Amino acid sequence: MSAEARVRDLARTERGFATETYLFTVDDDSGAIPLVLRRPPDMSLFPDYDLLRQVLVMQRLAGTGLPVPTVAWLERGDNPLGSPYFVMNRLEGQAPSDYPSYHAAGTYFEATPEQRARMWWGCVDTIAAVNQLDWRALGLDFLAYPRHGAGVVEQGVNYLDAALTWACEGEPPETYRRAIAFLREHLYEPDSPCLCWGDARMSNILYDRDFQVRGVLDWEIAHLGAPESDLAWLLFLDWASSTYEGHPALPGTPSRAETIAHYEQRTGAPVRNLEYQEIFSAALLSVPLLRMTHRVQLPPDMNITGFCTARIEELLG
Repeated sequence: MSAEARVRDLARTERGFATETYLFTVDDDSGAIPLVLRRPPDMSLFPDYDLLRQVLVMQRLAGTGLPVPTVAWLERGDNPLGSPYFVMNRLEGQAPSDYPSYHAAGTYFEATPEQRARMWWGCVDTIAAVNQLDWRALGLDFLAYPRHGAGVVEQGVNYLDAALTWACEGEPPETYRRAIAFLREHLYEPDSPCLCWGDARMSNILYDRDFQVRGVLDWEIAHLGAPESDLAWLLFLDWASSTYEGHPALPGTPSRAETIAHYEQRTGAPVRNLEYQEIFSAALLSVPLLRMTHRVQLPPDMNITGFCTARIEELLG
């Protein structure tokens, strides 16, 4: 960029809540450059939030074929913004709606059944592609949590236990204590630990006009885990966006069984322990929600963890 570069159209987007995200454009001698700035929120929603972590993940995924944003620079020292931040290029495309859910509004809602199926399979194919990457060759071993245990599932459960206690500033609600007890009782270790996207959902995919994947976003909670972890996250949030809201999934949305079969076909491996990972997913997503509940002191009738609690209780029986 030249010294004459100028910033315009700076606007905060509501995409994601674990990281503040701003869109802006820079005009310089080469033309208009659309960019994205991300920085930590005023109130940390995870106990180990690390801006560098997500930057390193995106940098090391460059060249894998996954359409991730390119990080232009990372600032961790003193700066006029008063906090660390990084800037990346802005990918073209539209993401399905988060709030209201994509089954009720937005790109997915307005698409035809055939187009919805294309978007869904694009997301599942992306998950399969992420899970099949050689994380060792990519230098992503830093995503493990060795201080929390020996295997990746044990590490995840112990991290989750500590994170829930941190979020609640003490003992978490009974449903989450039951979830941790179940996860510990049925602890297992996958044959092949893999790279997990973490926030694997429709709303973190950018699609072009032909409903093909153009961007894969939000790597804050990328980790090493079990192959079925990302699939469980996708299915849990789709349940929350349809069944939990009191309406069926939109026509064209593949079923749970079809999704599992497609993932197995793409990866060549059977899906195991899916409900286990759904319980883990619902409890993990509760961490930032419980943190907000306790820190902001939301009134009792504003239960933002309701869908997480409901899914855990349904799966635990």
